[in-house]
Amino acid sequence: MGTELMDAFDLSYQPSQLLGIPVALVGAVFLSVGAQLQHHGVAKVEATAGRAESGLNPRQLGLLLARPSWVIGTLLLGLSIVFQLVSLKLSPIILVQPLGVVGLVITSILNARVSGVKLNHQSVIAVTLCVSGVGAFVLLAAVFARDLPVTSRALVVILIILAVVLIAFGVLFAFLRHRFKAIIYIVGAGVLYGFVATLAKVAIDRISNQEWDWLLVACIVALLLAAVLGAYFVQNAYSSGPPDLVIAGLTVIDPMVAVTIGIVVLNEAAGAPWWAMVGFAVTGAVAVLGVFRLAKYHPQSASDAPVADRITDVASQSGLD
Repeated sequence: MGTELMDAFDLSYQPSQLLGIPVALVGAVFLSVGAQLQHHGVAKVEATAGRAESGLNPRQLGLLLARPSWVIGTLLLGLSIVFQLVSLKLSPIILVQPLGVVGLVITSILNARVSGVKLNHQSVIAVTLCVSGVGAFVLLAAVFARDLPVTSRALVVILIILAVVLIAFGVLFAFLRHRFKAIIYIVGAGVLYGFVATLAKVAIDRISNQEWDWLLVACIVALLLAAVLGAYFVQNAYSSGPPDLVIAGLTVIDPMVAVTIGIVVLNEAAGAPWWAMVGFAVTGAVAVLGVFRLAKYHPQSASDAPVADRITDVASQSGLD
């Protein structure tokens, strides 16, 4: 085991690939602040136009564009995506994608101050599980991750899996959206954004290598479709849950999906020993457990908590927009 660990440090990747880590951390900061502002904008729209019981309608989506908080939040999220793309160019997916969980801590603090609803003991434990699980996952990834070129065959496999996922979520939303809760939107957005991150890295690599073909076009189209549906799910998640819960899902489920693709399809952990693979599974499970515990125990998600009223009151009193 010790020899395998030393070999991993020697063979994983060049030190320059670690540059993606600080870039990803900056992106996480933009993500957390942007999420808080977007959540504020959605709450304000619902305060004036009514709650979205079965998903935001076109009128409510249009009203969001008139809210400075939502627009500024969207711009910050755009910046976070730019930093994420740069980090993916510099480093393997399984090394930098999970670092977005730092945004969960920042968002939890921001939301507590803005909403006046402090995290309870169970919620703190849930956040700790998320951060510690992802942190341990990143440590393993930092040792064993390898940045390998994506083959055409691997890209086709990813596109087929994404097509199945898009169809599945589309059918579920069409027939069961009245029963959708925050955690369902969050899981859906996290899964879709995991594919977005993977396809973004593939597109960047292919463009850099001048590989202009139909697969690149299909990759970009699929990326845009997943991003649009994922963004719609995120806005609905803001409508039915607190922003730190949304960020918990995006910064845990998103990288878990991207990393699973990286390990299973892209072979980014091909050199990892069996115990490291077990470590990936265990630490990932701990992080995901934290998300579901946060959904269950968060004071703004509890059935006896005045979620909508509390958020609406805060939004109405705010002088931000």
